Amino acid sequence: MRKIFLAGLVILLAACESENEGYRISGTVQNAPDGQMVIVSELNDSNTQVVHLDTVEVKDEKFELDLAEKEEPTISFLTVEGTRGNVVFIADNTPINFEVYPDSIYSSEISGGEDNEVLTAYLENVRTVSKKMGENRNALREAMMNRDSTTLQNLQAFQEQIFDEDQETKIGLIKSNPNSIVSVMILQDMLNSAYSSSELRELYDQLSPKIKEVPLTKSFKTRLDNMSKTEVGSKAPTFTAPTPQGEMLALNDVLGKVTLVDFWAAWCKPCRVENPNIVEVYEKYHDQGFNIIQVSLDRPGQKDKWIQAIEDDNLGQWNHVSNLMFWQDPVAVEYGIRAIPAAFLLDESGKIIAKDLRGEALGEKVGEMLNNTSSQN
Repeated sequence: MRKIFLAGLVILLAACESENEGYRISGTVQNAPDGQMVIVSELNDSNTQVVHLDTVEVKDEKFELDLAEKEEPTISFLTVEGTRGNVVFIADNTPINFEVYPDSIYSSEISGGEDNEVLTAYLENVRTVSKKMGENRNALREAMMNRDSTTLQNLQAFQEQIFDEDQETKIGLIKSNPNSIVSVMILQDMLNSAYSSSELRELYDQLSPKIKEVPLTKSFKTRLDNMSKTEVGSKAPTFTAPTPQGEMLALNDVLGKVTLVDFWAAWCKPCRVENPNIVEVYEKYHDQGFNIIQVSLDRPGQKDKWIQAIEDDNLGQWNHVSNLMFWQDPVAVEYGIRAIPAAFLLDESGKIIAKDLRGEALGEKVGEMLNNTSSQN
């Protein structure tokens, strides 16, 4: 009899555990009519696509929804049907409550879970910095129009102060929350800004072992490793890619005393604006050992636009390659390219000497490097 009772107790406990799996979100949607849908989605494991999870109807301006248990915290989104934008939150198996304002979706409030407390602090900083930067840009523009050099200098100093304060806040949040996925979100943000790979790696190393296993962190680590490969002083990653004629061309085959590896595309307006300057530098220094290889990020099926742009911009004097795979081009991925134009200046051994030089700065650096090479010989 005792055995039967114990067996029944085990079954009951198992059932209770089953019922407790998952987490609940609930909240209010200001002025929402009954029947309006609230949609919940999340980033997939590769962090490349938003995946729909579930929907729930609003009734009396309220909603409530049970969701499946998460194996690890995920970046999730709550969207109100018919409303632009969404509320970002972290799903980490804790109950979450929302105060949603459809007319001002980014002002919506979230409560529940330590991750969402960190996220709220981070997003508040993003909004504050964005507002300050916007106001400062407008003031800078006005000072430039008025040719007010004193005000211009003060505003530029203030802009640097905004950046420094933003940097301090981000680093503080990461160091204080090594076990939060929000720290990884912040690192992703910093990866696209003016931070060196060594600075970012130091912060990455402070993350907990647990959070380093999250897909978002692994994705960040891959990008960070690629970024490290293309730091000034590193040997440039070698590559081989198709030319417009369909032949395979390797970077090592075109290295000169100084070589420019330039990432561009026919659709990229800033790239096309810079091309005449590249032509000028090439024509001035090619006979002294300056070579160029341009890597195009044009889209699949648009080889004709790539070739036409080469002709229109008078770029046929040097080497070109492309896999015509847009941002997924293997060469661009290897170099960690997230925006174009992007350029790397190499010495004769293939070591990266400078990055992203434009205008007169490119010509000056090429001339300096060639002069140094000549004096050493």
